[in-house]
Amino acid sequence: MIRCHSSLPSAPPLVHQRPHLSASALTRRSLLLSAATASASANSLAALSLPLPPPDITITDRVFMDFSVCPNYFRPDRTLSDDLSTLCSGEEAGSAPIGRVVLGLYGRHVPLTVSNFKTMCTDHNASSYKYTLVNKIFPGQYFLAGRQGRRDKGEVGPLPDLERNTDTVNSRAFELKHSRAGVVSLCLSENDDDEKIKMDTNYRNVEFLITTGPGPCPQLDNRNIVFGTVLEGLDVVTSIASIPTYMPSERIRQFNDLAELLGDERAQNARAMWNRPLKTVFISDCGELKVSNPTLSPTLP
Repeated sequence: MIRCHSSLPSAPPLVHQRPHLSASALTRRSLLLSAATASASANSLAALSLPLPPPDITITDRVFMDFSVCPNYFRPDRTLSDDLSTLCSGEEAGSAPIGRVVLGLYGRHVPLTVSNFKTMCTDHNASSYKYTLVNKIFPGQYFLAGRQGRRDKGEVGPLPDLERNTDTVNSRAFELKHSRAGVVSLCLSENDDDEKIKMDTNYRNVEFLITTGPGPCPQLDNRNIVFGTVLEGLDVVTSIASIPTYMPSERIRQFNDLAELLGDERAQNARAMWNRPLKTVFISDCGELKVSNPTLSPTLP
């Protein structure tokens, strides 16, 4: 029997051609994807390396605060129902005005902080700054006001309707520094509010400070939110800073430090009295100053 043999070479099976083509296609696709990913990564790194824009410290709002001294607040015949509004309001009470301070607020930088502060200045009820005390003065540094607590003690009342301030968890809100006299700042690390008050569901941190100069206060930086500046009345701020305060002797302070080291809770309670003004300094009035074109308001460093 004669067998026929083809002289033509047999073609390779198709099953061997497809993997070769598919691998080539996948390789090209992988190269394209790798190039795109590398480009995106480079763009992301470039974006991360760009400096953030500086805080917008345009003054969007203006408020005023009138400060006075009241001689009747600690009089012996005072009753529990008496507070600053009944003891220190009006000329017959003998209160002496110190002066007016006009504050410019950075509403674009920290909008919630500014909004809450304006509310505390304009809503004249038990939860406002009006008829509340300047509770501490640190000579050559700053003074504190707006402590939350009991209204009969010259403090801000409960604040159930005030919006919770999410600026306090925004790292950019802490960028501005306490670099000079007249800086207005929301107290977070320096506040003097009672620990029991802070556990209340209605607690809102509204205590604020104003730096008095003559120099900066770097110990306040990155811990408190700067939200405004003094536009007028820096001489009033200086006058408040010059009011004498209670400060124990060096020996008592050393005993206090030792008690704190030993874990005695009375040490903190004792320090709550330090730096309190020996005169009753209070906010006799406050409110908002309307301007015709707030978008043209100046910016300050």
